[in-house]
Amino acid sequence: MADDTEPLLYDHSRSISIREVDYAIVKEPKSADTPKGFTKQLILAIAACTLGSSFQFGYNLGVVNSPEVVMKSFYNESYHRKEGKYIEDSLLTLLWALTVAMYAVGGMIGGVSAGYWSNKFGRRGALLRNNVIAVLAAGLLGFSKMADSYEMLIAGRFVCGINAGINTGIVPLYLSEIAPIELRGFAGTFNQLAITIGIVISQVLGLDYILGTDDLWPLLLALTLVPVIYQLCVLTFCCESPRYLMLTKHDEQAARKALIWFRGSNEIHNEIEEMRSEAEEETLSKKFSVGDLIRTPELRTPFIISIVLQLSQQFSGVNAVVYYSTNLFTSAGLSSNNAEYATVGVSMVNVVMTLVSAFLMDRLGRRTLHLTGLGGMFIFTIILTVARIFQPSYHWLSFVCISAVVLYIITFASGPGSIPWFIVAELFTQGPRTAAVSVAVLVNWLSNFVVGFVFPILQTSINEYSFVPFAVMLAGFWLFTYIMLPETKGKTVEEISALFLPKTPARSISIERLTQSNLINI
Repeated sequence: MADDTEPLLYDHSRSISIREVDYAIVKEPKSADTPKGFTKQLILAIAACTLGSSFQFGYNLGVVNSPEVVMKSFYNESYHRKEGKYIEDSLLTLLWALTVAMYAVGGMIGGVSAGYWSNKFGRRGALLRNNVIAVLAAGLLGFSKMADSYEMLIAGRFVCGINAGINTGIVPLYLSEIAPIELRGFAGTFNQLAITIGIVISQVLGLDYILGTDDLWPLLLALTLVPVIYQLCVLTFCCESPRYLMLTKHDEQAARKALIWFRGSNEIHNEIEEMRSEAEEETLSKKFSVGDLIRTPELRTPFIISIVLQLSQQFSGVNAVVYYSTNLFTSAGLSSNNAEYATVGVSMVNVVMTLVSAFLMDRLGRRTLHLTGLGGMFIFTIILTVARIFQPSYHWLSFVCISAVVLYIITFASGPGSIPWFIVAELFTQGPRTAAVSVAVLVNWLSNFVVGFVFPILQTSINEYSFVPFAVMLAGFWLFTYIMLPETKGKTVEEISALFLPKTPARSISIERLTQSNLINI
């Protein structure tokens, strides 16, 4: 038996024994207690979770896009009333970039604290308490104009980001833990789908003839209270995650009650047994820190892959499109109104392709879709850049710009939009997974901040060439993915982890030999 302080590689005699029992439970023939599918209670919980938290995240992500011009005007007038002069263009650009980017700064703080929240208060409990932060953010945003303070608006974006960061860490966890195993993929899709719908709704409401006006834009920002009220009214009546109750609180009776509520049936024996096996494996597994991800050879490569894939999602330039698409279309020659319509159209394409990608993920594979997405984004970034350069001379190139952005979003949503989030959980086993996910969330929000802050400065300094840096990085990310990322489709976590083990005789030990050695008798 390996010592507890050794890396997981040398602890197979113990960890595989539990996994084999778990495998036997999960793979046993289907019986009457196999979950039949969605129940009304499960649908209610998914809707309360996603339409409350994920929708709110997407809404705040896109809400500053359409009313950018009127909000900048407020900054200018507020500064003039206080200082007796108008803001210089360079300072106004900096303040607006800070307003957009502070959302990501808050997201970093919220993201790394999500694990603490979810373990202390539970998945459902943490989501409900997180709404207090959302109410505070809505107050700062909604009353910023009344207080004649753009500083309040920037602070509100920061607090909004904290709320969003916590949600991005907890929502996928809650969804994966309440759904039966055969429905976890679809349940996870609702998270991303609600985010994209939130972006669309915020951009529609932000049109200059709805709420994107000089008088109504504070109301537009404050409407983030609506999903808060909805979640408080609905999620309150839903149950806590059965896995949290069983594995963290060690309360099997409460876990049984919650599982019965979600499944609408008393036939839950298989799932309870599977959770018992996971609890035993978790007890015997080595606890991992972030440092172990770097020091342990078999964890270092998947850790690097996880980090680079997070960077590939954000440094693809997608949030430059989400945050600044209206401004982008205006600079391409569209009128202000048409630019806003084009922005809404792009967001709708994102919604549709997010739904389509759910059906492609397990058919074509993660590696294939990520490579296809990065390659497509590279091509359409080049086309967009060339079209913007020559658009002043050939006005029809405005339509090429719009088409390039739409196709760019299609290729993003087909793979890079969702794969970096869940690939981390696939690349790591139970022990190191939490540490890996924490770092991945931090890297994603940090790179989100960099893009949100730097892109308007790029636009001012190099204008039509502002997407060239993203094209260069996309080429590098595609090459890295082609060389380093293995296909994970159809593989168990143990099979994927084995791909990164050093080539030693221990790697060739079969389950049959372990069985013959009585190592799985517990």
